[in-house]
Formats: sequence, C-alpha cells, structure tokens
Amino acid sequence: MATKSYKPTTPSRRHMTVASFEEITKKSPEKSLVTILKKHSGRNNTGRITVRHRGGGNKQKYRIIDFKRSSNEPNKVVAIEYDPNRTAFIALLKEDSGKKSYIIAPAGLKVGDTVYSGASADIKPGNALPISSIPVGTFINNIELYPGRGAQLVRSAGAAAQLMAKEGKMAQIRLPSGEVRYVRIDCIATIGQVGNLEHENVKLGKAGKTRHKGIRPTVRGSVMNPVDHPHGGGEGRSPIGRPSPVTPWGKPTLGYKTRNKKARTNKFIVKRRNDK
Repeated sequence: MATKSYKPTTPSRRHMTVASFEEITKKSPEKSLVTILKKHSGRNNTGRITVRHRGGGNKQKYRIIDFKRSSNEPNKVVAIEYDPNRTAFIALLKEDSGKKSYIIAPAGLKVGDTVYSGASADIKPGNALPISSIPVGTFINNIELYPGRGAQLVRSAGAAAQLMAKEGKMAQIRLPSGEVRYVRIDCIATIGQVGNLEHENVKLGKAGKTRHKGIRPTVRGSVMNPVDHPHGGGEGRSPIGRPSPVTPWGKPTLGYKTRNKKARTNKFIVKRRNDK
C-alpha cells in the first residue's frame, strides 16, 4: 500500500498524507460480523473522567475478529476491508459451508487466496498453526499467550515477531519491541507480517483529524498554574523544578518504569526491550 499526498492548497494540506487504500476491495462491512461500539469519553461507571483527552470522534462499529482461528476448514479470502478500530486491514473469509469470519490481513494476502488453520497447514502468510509446528526463524504475528484465549500479541500494522528457539514446552519469541519472551508451544500463531506496512508514513496534517479519532486537545503542564499542575507557575518559561517530570497527580512519568517487579509473568521474559 502506498501513501497519497496533496498539493499545498492550505497549511494543513501541505504535510498531510493519507493511505491510498488500493488494497481495499469492499467498502461496507459484513452486517453479521459488526456490533455496536459504545463510547464512554474516558469516563467510568460513576461518570468521572478516569482517562483524560477523550471525547467526540466519528461513530464506529466494531468488526468481530476471529482471533482464535479454531476452524479447520479451508477459508477463501472474499475481500480486504478497512477497520476503523485498528491500524491493520482485515480480511473477510468464507468457508465452503457459507460461514464468514474476519481475520487481521497479513502482508501479501489477496482476494481469492485460501488460508488454513491447524497443525498440518503450510507455512504460508495467513495460515495459523501451533508454534510447535512452525520452523525456527519464521516471522509470525497474532500470537496467543494462553492456548485457546485468542491472539493477543503482534496485531498492529506492519508488526512481525520471530520464532527464535524451542525448548521443551516453551518457545522463545522476539517481539517487535526487541523483547524476547517465552510462549507455550501449543499456542496458535499466524505466519507472516501484518499488512498495511505504510501506516507509519501517514501524517495527519491537521488537528481536526486527531479530533476525528476521538482524541481531545492536551495542555502542557508547564503552561498551567501551580494549583493545576506540579510543573505550573513561574515567570515566563520556567523549568520543571524537580528531578523528573510528573503527572498532574505527582507520579513520575516519561521513562519511569511502571511494571510490577513481582509480576507473575516476569519469569517468561528472557530479555527486556531496553537491555543492551
């Protein structure tokens, strides 16, 4: 997929780029596979804002994605569609029985291709296999963390992990972040790299596009008053005035590690993403 730019007829158009969507073959989603997606604008059940800078945005319907890939029947790719809820494109599959489902479309998957799931499937993009059946060195995506729960890792546009080794009942996988972690070999993964590789090159170009995504403006703490933010106050442009940046509630931020040092899953991480 390529990106498309415009003539600079306005200041916002000058740097704006959009996806060309040349891979998309179907505009409207499958009615049986969509559901209502209710917005909460960052508010919890009591109506208090618990996530700032949320609100507005275009109305969206959620596409029900088959992350479990439990069907053993051959599935033919009927269409490649846009999904407003994720950066990757999705593929509409259809079995011989007529049952339809959505999956995240890997790079290179085209309309008319057939994808399979199961231990006997070929090592081709779009096929889903247990990690035990995937050769070491293969690039994979949509990886399960727990057998039968469905894919949780490596689902965004252009992402791919690599199967590094197998040791008994566990496999070592290098994630896109650089982290290497253990995953059970009976977990399912999809072969290939997630599609829509050019997504990282899209530039919004104007503030309105961020509003369309449901993100409201963010005000810097340094321009607030001391009563509103720990960074606030001072004459003119003042420094933070403390060892590290903090949130409006005084908690350290920007590089402060928040992972629990006693987390149960720490034992599965072989190499952290920041380790050299």
